[in-house]
Amino acid sequence: MAMSWTRGLKYVVVPRHAAQLVESRGLAIASKAKKGGKGGAADAAKTPALSKELKSTIVFGANILKEGSDPKIQPDSEYPEWLWHLLNKRPVLSELRRKDPKTLPYEDLKRFVKLDNRSRIKENNALTAKN
Repeated sequence: MAMSWTRGLKYVVVPRHAAQLVESRGLAIASKAKKGGKGGAADAAKTPALSKELKSTIVFGANILKEGSDPKIQPDSEYPEWLWHLLNKRPVLSELRRKDPKTLPYEDLKRFVKLDNRSRIKENNALTAKN
């Protein structure tokens, strides 16, 4: 029953304006720029310029609530200590294999076990894969 209904949809005639509504995924700003012609510097002048003072105190675009406001940037002392270590480079598996596991710190040892286990699983999957 469902198959015959979906087959029937292939032959439905859709008005042109309805098809455009369904298929269009552009942004409103982009569509205005296309109609305007050359664009370029004229479009750049229309965008509101934010002052440097305002840029350095508020995180723009971080608000996810409808009726909320963008959060203010706090001083570094207000943020937790672990936040500053998130972007630190962690050692890769080949580097961890070169070191003695007995001398590794706990976090590096944990990472070594995880990465080594993952690489063994990948090797086993590659060996047992059907080609």
